[in-house]
Amino acid sequence: MESKLIFYPVVAQIIITFIIYSRLPAVKKRALENDEVDLVRRPLHDDAWPDEVLKISNNVKNQFESPVLFYALCFMLWALNSVSYIALSAAWIYVVLRVVHIRVHTGSNEIPIRKKVFMASTAFLMVLCGCVIKGLLVTN
Repeated sequence: MESKLIFYPVVAQIIITFIIYSRLPAVKKRALENDEVDLVRRPLHDDAWPDEVLKISNNVKNQFESPVLFYALCFMLWALNSVSYIALSAAWIYVVLRVVHIRVHTGSNEIPIRKKVFMASTAFLMVLCGCVIKGLLVTN
């Protein structure tokens, strides 16, 4: 399998991050226009913003948590020339689950659903980690 294929889900995850980032200014602007922001607390306190802004803001922060592991694992797979159908499938499923997580996190924000989606995406990170470990063992 061509190793560079692992970069397609990586680019997709990066685009997803940009999309969620691009939503933040619009919801902040709307909150400011509707006088929903505590202007005194705004510079230093996230709770100065209404829930709709906090959902997006928290999700932006979330894009720099487990996705960082995803990026590292994908680059390791590429460097080890260990991209397999299993690894590529796990990477794409991870990205799809991240989209579902974004929808839940910025929508209903129901914790039980969000937790299940997060745990499922983490399971696919573990699959990717297993592929990296396999690649390390085969390479040595």
